Amino acid sequence: MRVLIAEDEVGLVEILLEGLRREGMAVDAVFDGAAALEQLTVNQYDVLVLDRDLPAVHGDEVCRALVADGLATRVLMLTAATAIGDRVAGLGLGADDYLSKPFAFAELVARIRALARRTGPAVPPVLCHGDLTVDPGRRTAMRAGRWLPLTQKEFGVLEVLLAARGAVVTSEDLLERVWDANADPFTNTVRVTVMRLRRKLGEPQPIRTVAGAGYQIPEVAN
Repeated sequence: MRVLIAEDEVGLVEILLEGLRREGMAVDAVFDGAAALEQLTVNQYDVLVLDRDLPAVHGDEVCRALVADGLATRVLMLTAATAIGDRVAGLGLGADDYLSKPFAFAELVARIRALARRTGPAVPPVLCHGDLTVDPGRRTAMRAGRWLPLTQKEFGVLEVLLAARGAVVTSEDLLERVWDANADPFTNTVRVTVMRLRRKLGEPQPIRTVAGAGYQIPEVAN
């Protein structure tokens, strides 16, 4: 999934970037509200982790703008305030969830994953395709009872393809969903990652290349 962190505490941002990337998420970070609005117009994010008290443009205004634009990005608002009135006010602005500082990292991850599942059609918590099973929460992939030693990017590509439920996914979409803003849009990294993923998946090969369109994992016939 693709996540944007908008938070002005540099130390906290560094911790979140390291931790969320270790969880297999593609994460970008900004340190003020104006930069958050700019990033939201450039990239498509599943979840925005939004500090309410941001400089330049207040977090409340960022949330209002996102809702007004009709973006599908879900908002997890962070604040040092613990009063119920503050939490209610944040949710009233259009935030989807609310987390008070300090918070447990495991809870943050769980809330992000729960919100990401709401950005599109419902996807089961464990993805299955024939003898292939992928558990995004545990970051594990198995085929015919064999554990697959996938890198974070290989796992991300496989997760996106399975979640598409037979639809074709373009290289551009994979780059947008699995990599962060530092990825070169002209690189062949998607093709190379898919090639390595195919080798680890083995035969019969579930990933199909659709000429001129992208990649898909066709649905298994009943």
